[in-house]
Amino acid sequence: MTKPLLLLWIDGAEPYARAVSEAGLGDRLRIEVVPRAATPDPVLLAEAEALLSWGPPPGVLDRMPRLRFIQSLTAGVEHWLGRADLRDGIALSCARGTHRVQMPENILGALFHITKPYAAIVADNAAQRWTRRVSATLAGSTLGILGLGAIGAELARKAAALEMRVIGTKRDGAAVPHVEQVHTPDGTDAVLAESDFVVLLLPATPATENFVDAARLARMKKTAWLLNFGRGALIRDEDLVAAVRGGTIAGAVLDVFRTEPLPAEHPFWGEEHIMVLPHIGGLHPQRDQVVAALLAENMRRFLDGAPASQLVDRRAGY
Repeated sequence: MTKPLLLLWIDGAEPYARAVSEAGLGDRLRIEVVPRAATPDPVLLAEAEALLSWGPPPGVLDRMPRLRFIQSLTAGVEHWLGRADLRDGIALSCARGTHRVQMPENILGALFHITKPYAAIVADNAAQRWTRRVSATLAGSTLGILGLGAIGAELARKAAALEMRVIGTKRDGAAVPHVEQVHTPDGTDAVLAESDFVVLLLPATPATENFVDAARLARMKKTAWLLNFGRGALIRDEDLVAAVRGGTIAGAVLDVFRTEPLPAEHPFWGEEHIMVLPHIGGLHPQRDQVVAALLAENMRRFLDGAPASQLVDRRAGY
């Protein structure tokens, strides 16, 4: 009997192949590796039953008749769900949960950057200038988290340890440890009105396109900051620029954008109170190993006929 073929269509596939082997699946699977920029041999496409990829060119999935499982390397899967060639019979797993540690730390780093004067002190150092500066405290402030999933829940735990009050939204409105108030999405305006810092962790779906627009920005405090570590399409860019320029809100820290890299002519670059981060939120030195562990677990389930971990709900969009 021919072993199922797992196609690793990525660069740097070694941690993924090793994880599958160390999970004891090497004698139950065939593994083929193809660099991301290359086109697999038509025979490989025809035989592949499982795929790990950032996303092949349009139409390629139509040339993979035996494909039954895709492991995405990212938590966001809008680039997969928007494909015309993603058949109903293909199970799609996202990398949800693999950013649980690094993403909250990067968000906390942004909060410290906003409230602590270290960037100005670095400039003072370069000028050999002694300037006493005062830090605002995070303790006692309100953090609003729109999207209390795995990352949001971990961020809430860490923020509460800093004596921040945490509120937020969750699709089902269920209680989350360390969060004082959990609203359904209908309560978004209440979260915006009460928060000193608003963190976006929502997925990209038709319902969240341009979720933060001029109307919602106007509901925030004038002293509040917006932090987007979710998806770039959550924000109407021109409305955010206008809100920062006009003093509707104090500023923004953005890690995700509609087009990446962010074009040089984009107005975000020129705004003093908008910080552009080069999509660093989910990166860390062991990220491949974390996602590889998820792939290995899902290949075990695939071979045993069990449902995948972190299976995407196509109707919900995540």
